[in-house]
Amino acid sequence: MALRMLKSLRSGALALSLSFAMPVAAVAENLADAMASAYEHSGLLEQNRALLRAADEGVAQTYASLRPILNWYGSISNSFGTSASLASAGLGTTIDTSTASIGITLQILLYDNGQSRNLIAAAKETVLSTRQSLIVVEQSVLLDAVQAFMNVVRDTQIVELRQNNLRLVERELQAAKDRFEVGEVTRTDVAQAEASLAGGRADLARAQGDLMQSQEFYSAAIGHRPGRLVAPRTLPRGPTSMENAKAVAIRSHPSMTRAKYDISTAEYNVDAAESALGPRVTLDGNYAVQEDLNHSYYNHAGTIGLTLGGPIYRGGQLSSILRQAMAQRDAQRANLHVVRHTTRQNAGNAWAALASAKAQLSATGRQVEAARIAFEGVREEAKLGARTTLDVLIAEQALLDAEASRITAQTSQFTAAFALLASMGLLTTEHLNLKVERYDPLAYYDAVKDAPALLSERGKKLDKVLRALGKE
Repeated sequence: MALRMLKSLRSGALALSLSFAMPVAAVAENLADAMASAYEHSGLLEQNRALLRAADEGVAQTYASLRPILNWYGSISNSFGTSASLASAGLGTTIDTSTASIGITLQILLYDNGQSRNLIAAAKETVLSTRQSLIVVEQSVLLDAVQAFMNVVRDTQIVELRQNNLRLVERELQAAKDRFEVGEVTRTDVAQAEASLAGGRADLARAQGDLMQSQEFYSAAIGHRPGRLVAPRTLPRGPTSMENAKAVAIRSHPSMTRAKYDISTAEYNVDAAESALGPRVTLDGNYAVQEDLNHSYYNHAGTIGLTLGGPIYRGGQLSSILRQAMAQRDAQRANLHVVRHTTRQNAGNAWAALASAKAQLSATGRQVEAARIAFEGVREEAKLGARTTLDVLIAEQALLDAEASRITAQTSQFTAAFALLASMGLLTTEHLNLKVERYDPLAYYDAVKDAPALLSERGKKLDKVLRALGKE
């Protein structure tokens, strides 16, 4: 019941094509799996879903103001004392009377100059704005998942690279010692190889420390420790130009949509503040039963009537509220201008970061090829005595640095590609077609928007939903 109410498996057209490497074993995890786990694990998403449900209740509360208000009351009292009056010819009399009463009051709003209508509209716009905030959070959660996944992939590869290099340096050191024994090299060559080996061990320890930190980030973002990860092979399909990226961002980013809803909310609040200056008509009723506990006297009576009223002077409070609402509306309009420029800038920056990462990857690829050729050549020349051990170690270090740079560039490219999607508002489970149970914001809203009473059939169902979710 709870899942049906609050989550929906909505199938949609695949807006973006993601192609990931297929795991070679059942225990392997690809990027899509990690993002799905992050979506289902995130406490931040749960927090903002609860905030959205709270905003939904705001609509219910404002809607309830249009319904009849029915209250009950009861009292019991005892009057005691003495009195002397003209009616008692100045003689003192004792007062000792106990009474009990019980009654109900009814009030129905008939007209309030449109204030309630405007407040309901403002509450609905707040709900729509909060839904966009939830999408912003969803994008942040998924981008953190991408960053965590790619960081572990990068650092794992760098650790393996450092380990392989360490084994290579150990062989170089042994070769230098063997050649020193037969007099082909000096003690200096051996010392240089030993220094390179010590440096390689230090680099390996640093790489292992970086991997441990990345694993902790992964655990926090994804919800479990990383196992064997399969790196993605193909970038997600994105825009064809920077201007295209900016146009999509202005049109689709949830921050832009949220800012527009916030303006609508502020405008309805201005209308509500203006409506508060007008008249108000209510239908009021009362029925009470009063019994004298000392005698058999009683009074059963009721009243019903129309009440018309409105403000005349409240010390300037209402006009101040109106001016405040106008200022908040103007602030939201200005905020839309700021958000538009920020969104365009973020999309442009993300496009530039992706272009830079692609260029770096291409350059480091050529750097690795050249460094490998140079290293193999220097090593062969060293065997012939034309190069020293130091030359071999330097060439080897250049190759290692180039390979590490290429690994980092590959990670940066994938992270930048997904960051570009986020800057356009497209890094969502729906657009990525992730295999998750997607949260349906309409389910709870539709259940509460018309303010079901606690003891009504729908109210009881909502109570069951909250108990099932452990939210009460």
